[in-house]
Amino acid sequence: MATGGVYRNGSNKAPNLRTSSSFKMKLPASNVRRSIPGGATDSVSGRVRVAVRLRPRNAEEMAADADFADCVELQPELKRLKLRKNNWDSDTYEFDEVLTEYSSQKRVYEVVAKPVVESVLEGYNGTVMAYGQTGTGKTYTLGRLGDEDTSARGIMVRSMEDILANISPETDSVSVSYLQIYMETIQDLLNPANDNILIVEDQRTGDVSLPGATVVEIHDQQTFIELLRLGENHRIAANTKLNTESSRSHAILMVHMKRSVLGREDDFSPENENRSHSVGNFKPSILRKGKLVVVDLAGSERVHKSGSEGHMLEEAKSINLSLSALGKCINALAENSAHVPIRDSKLTRLLKDSFGGTSRTSLVVTIGPSPRHRAETASTILFGQRAMKVENMLKIKEEFDYKSLSKRLEIEMDKLIADNERQQKVYENEVERIRLEAQKRITEAERNCGELLEEEKVKCQMDYMESIQKLEEKWSVNQQKRVANGEVHMDTGNDEVKELKALLQNEICLRKAAEEENKNLKLQLLKFSKAELAGGSTDIMNLQEILEEESRQKKKLEEEVRALRSQLSQLSTEASQSRSDLERGRNGNTAGLDCLSPLNHLQSRDSSNGERASIVNLHEQVGLQKILSLLESEDANVRIHAVKVVANLAAEEANQEKIVEAGGLTSLLMLLRSYEDETIRRIAAGAIANLAMNEANQELIMAQGGICLLAMTASDAEDPQTLRMVAGALANLCGNDKLQMRLRSEGGIKALLGMVRCRHPDVLSQVARGIANFAKCESRASSQGTKPVRSLLIEDGALPWIVQNANNEASLIRRHVELALCHLAQHEVNAKDMISGGALWELVRISRDCSREDIKALARRTLTSSSTFVAEMRRLRIEV
Repeated sequence: MATGGVYRNGSNKAPNLRTSSSFKMKLPASNVRRSIPGGATDSVSGRVRVAVRLRPRNAEEMAADADFADCVELQPELKRLKLRKNNWDSDTYEFDEVLTEYSSQKRVYEVVAKPVVESVLEGYNGTVMAYGQTGTGKTYTLGRLGDEDTSARGIMVRSMEDILANISPETDSVSVSYLQIYMETIQDLLNPANDNILIVEDQRTGDVSLPGATVVEIHDQQTFIELLRLGENHRIAANTKLNTESSRSHAILMVHMKRSVLGREDDFSPENENRSHSVGNFKPSILRKGKLVVVDLAGSERVHKSGSEGHMLEEAKSINLSLSALGKCINALAENSAHVPIRDSKLTRLLKDSFGGTSRTSLVVTIGPSPRHRAETASTILFGQRAMKVENMLKIKEEFDYKSLSKRLEIEMDKLIADNERQQKVYENEVERIRLEAQKRITEAERNCGELLEEEKVKCQMDYMESIQKLEEKWSVNQQKRVANGEVHMDTGNDEVKELKALLQNEICLRKAAEEENKNLKLQLLKFSKAELAGGSTDIMNLQEILEEESRQKKKLEEEVRALRSQLSQLSTEASQSRSDLERGRNGNTAGLDCLSPLNHLQSRDSSNGERASIVNLHEQVGLQKILSLLESEDANVRIHAVKVVANLAAEEANQEKIVEAGGLTSLLMLLRSYEDETIRRIAAGAIANLAMNEANQELIMAQGGICLLAMTASDAEDPQTLRMVAGALANLCGNDKLQMRLRSEGGIKALLGMVRCRHPDVLSQVARGIANFAKCESRASSQGTKPVRSLLIEDGALPWIVQNANNEASLIRRHVELALCHLAQHEVNAKDMISGGALWELVRISRDCSREDIKALARRTLTSSSTFVAEMRRLRIEV
């Protein structure tokens, strides 16, 4: 091609004057036979399609042939070409497509290469080849990159664009090799050091391959263009009289494509398609392998016209010999000759599948208009005419994609393993939860049993001590009177002995009842151990030690009973002695009757103990001031009994005002501040909780620093009962609208939330009640017109605990928490925090499943009245 031409290096572009339809031969789906892996193969006939393209005149031809007409005349609408012999006579030829000098690169691609590319995507092999005299635009037609003008892109670039646009990067792959045949050696344009690649032919199938060639995976168009540019730089070209950049080798681009399809066309019914997406369907997909070969042949040339000499002359000879061998093969195939000289050159061996094989082949022959080169133009046209007679047997190459199936199975196995691990983790968590719950119940049962045993022990000890004290007092009084009077009446002695025997018998009955109670507790503990105390051997040993200690105490008490019996025996002896002395006496002195008065006094005192006056009468008799003064006693037992009396008095509303007026509240706060004794702090906190039920007292508690004291006690105490009393007091204060800010600023809210560490149900119940009271006060303030602000509970971090316990097993805790959630949700400013904290789901659950209709209705009304909640439920598609 001359320097002034418009194809290879020129920047001019001929306008696209008209379009024509593709000459692709469509194959009906019913006629296409596919190769089945492991079975026989059928093929379908497909003729080589040939298009002719005319190059416009270059600058040299315009100057030299200005007075001469073109040697060819195109009739594209009739797909004919006329080759002039002279001014009066011409030969007419028909082709599959006739492309004028104004045909665009896009039109050339669509009518020549695109049908082949589509066949390659379906699984066929395809070949696009350019043949013609040197300088007629073969390289321009096939290999133009279009860096400066994208419309000038050649067939190679456009083919790869279509391939990449029609494959799936996840399941399909595309790889390329770029070679040249130079002086009958195959060289790698992507790796110039690889300059002698051998051709390998499969003896079984006859397929030809180049295992030594560089193969590059293509993932994007830019990578492919860079590879083409690299190959063009390595391709050998020279300057001749006919073309300043004449290719001295045949360039061959091989594109290998693998496509994975779900199955055959008849497998794509709706039932099979649904079945293909099921988890258990592991039918292997079909892998289709297509190969596209784009061949840019070196131009044929006459030596006397090209001016080749020296090494270029040897190159021209090699080019002409390989093209001559290709022509002989085309002639033999066109004439159905028995022998086709495929092995005469490496070019014909590589194109074995393209002519007479299984490939769909398109050939574009390029010609020039100059009458000086009429002979070369005629030879090119005749080559194309002979190629049109070659028949190929098209065949799809496909096989089962077992690698893809293996990968799918591995993914499915990994998914099942992950699911199994998740289920195992859930199972382990559930086992751990059950274990912890059982341990908790064991601990509670042990604590309850221990408390019962301790109470029973103390009760028995007190009863025995009181009985012994009574006996000692009676015995002492009796002895004193006997000494004072010198004699004892016989009847009086008998009565005393009977009374003592009755008391002793009563004590024995009490001891037996205590032993029976201990036995029952042991049986209950044994039953409970068999049912739930698995793994709790250490705790059982501790409990056994407690029972052994109880047994020792019982033995001690038995010894005391025996001592009493001995005293009774001694007293009986003395009574007998008194009787005998009385019989010997002369006068019946009745002074001994007075000895009964102590017993009568004791009996009357016992009766009064059984029917003693209430604590209210007690404080009226003794005086409230006297009781309160005992709170400061140095004796710990006196302080404890005094604070118990005050706590019981504070439980009645009628006494609360009197206690506060007498300074009882101040004394109770002083006890809470000064003493570390757990019993005193527990009872004092309970008394303050009783006083805090009165709204007037609540402000006095706040004014005297009671909130801070309760918060300090909550942080220091560990006893659940103490924490329950403190939590109850704070919960009562939370119900006062005026104390909201003071409760938060003085640490009352944080102390209330801190007591959840105890996890005791009674403590948690009081904490939940306080939170519900506080949230209700906030909701009431908002409904009264106060500007709504973010809840203090949410700011202090109470929301996670509220959400966590909204579905607590304890009904009392759950009811208070549900009420707190409903009251918090009535503030629009709290809605976003509650949504992000998961409270929305609990509100929905409450509106559906709550056992109390009033709370359920409140939750439903709250959800439907908040625009934020409504929008979020609409987004999550939740219906209330």
